[in-house]
Amino acid sequence: MPTTLRKLRLEGFNNLTKTLSFNIYDVCYADSDEQREAYIQYIDEAYNAERLTAILTDVAEIIGATILNVAHQDYDPQGASVTMLISEEPIAAGQLSNTASPGPLPEAVVAHLDKSHITVHTYPESNPQTGISTFRADIDVSTCGRISPLRALNYLIHALESDVVIMDYRVRGFTRDVGGRKHFIDHNISSIQNYLSRDTKNRYQMVDVNVYQENLFHTKMVIKHFRLDDYLFCIKADDLSEREHKRIQKLLRRELSEIFYGRNLGRNLEFMGC
Repeated sequence: MPTTLRKLRLEGFNNLTKTLSFNIYDVCYADSDEQREAYIQYIDEAYNAERLTAILTDVAEIIGATILNVAHQDYDPQGASVTMLISEEPIAAGQLSNTASPGPLPEAVVAHLDKSHITVHTYPESNPQTGISTFRADIDVSTCGRISPLRALNYLIHALESDVVIMDYRVRGFTRDVGGRKHFIDHNISSIQNYLSRDTKNRYQMVDVNVYQENLFHTKMVIKHFRLDDYLFCIKADDLSEREHKRIQKLLRRELSEIFYGRNLGRNLEFMGC
């Protein structure tokens, strides 16, 4: 693994670009047209441009960035986008750490950053044949300089109530020290998982695909266990027959598995244990 640049003197600005592409999926069962419409309306209200702007504002604070400009939009019939332009805040000695450790958990749109940016787009959809509805949010955090988007991972996973999470982290370009030597990464990293808290790791099944020589890291996660009531919209598990209970659980497991594996599963394939 590359050595850290914390003790090196750089020739000018740190030109490394660190990009985290973060996709989350929330899955729900809504049986009737009315229930599906109510679910989409709920998602549209819960993740409108105003709330997404608040989430991205928290992300900017967590990673140590200053917001320069924000653009946001709610779409008709559904969906929202936010973009932020950000700049790196002045950092006091010892204030910022690039060590592989979990970022903070949450206590509680589009913005532009100078040389850096954060964006989020939402995509609610539903399947009228099966009753499965899925909400997807795509978030990109791209930073230049010393600040790293990985510090915001735990906050985003908890703030967006994720069932499936797919993450790509890449460091691009190079920065040069005063001796003229190029450095293609300024921190040690073996896996995105190193930046996740213990409770997050316990909740999810995870798979890594990393290309170390390209500074490219990929992790995908799916929730291990679920309560059926948490995935039913406008109905309760106690109101279902045992047969319906099993049928809906099977549909939900298939949906989570197909999103996690990125392909449609045949009838004879086993679903993951959720």
